Amino acid sequence: MNDVIHPRSAREMMSGWLYLPRFVDKIRLSLAGRLHSDYQQNFATRGFDAQWLKAAGLESEAFIEFVRPTITDGQVADWVRAHVHRPAEQAAFNQWILNYGSEEDPRTPGQTCLAQRAIRPSPSHRYYHLRGLHRRRRRALGLGVRGFRGL
Repeated sequence: MNDVIHPRSAREMMSGWLYLPRFVDKIRLSLAGRLHSDYQQNFATRGFDAQWLKAAGLESEAFIEFVRPTITDGQVADWVRAHVHRPAEQAAFNQWILNYGSEEDPRTPGQTCLAQRAIRPSPSHRYYHLRGLHRRRRRALGLGVRGFRGL
């Protein structure tokens, strides 16, 4: 069985900030030694984590040390609501998260998104992708796939 714990979606919101619940999950998983290796390279220093910290005006070590003793998301949400007052940065960050990967994505040309690369999977590609996912799921559950015709 797969025991990887994935953090919440980047589009979940806490105290008016998108991505904050995911970052809190990553911090707690890291502190518990359960953060998957796929997340460790960019943890708190690069990528979305660093962008959130920059927008909130916080240092990574200080925020991690604040999250360490907290038990509930409510404690983190209350602290952020009381100590982070950057409405312009918050609105810009939230809009950036919502537009990430879309045609409205304001990233530089060196940071292309799928829409800019014009990669559009065909309907048959989607069918075989879903069929493969379904087969892998059946195998993981021990149900087998012999004679299985797909969707």
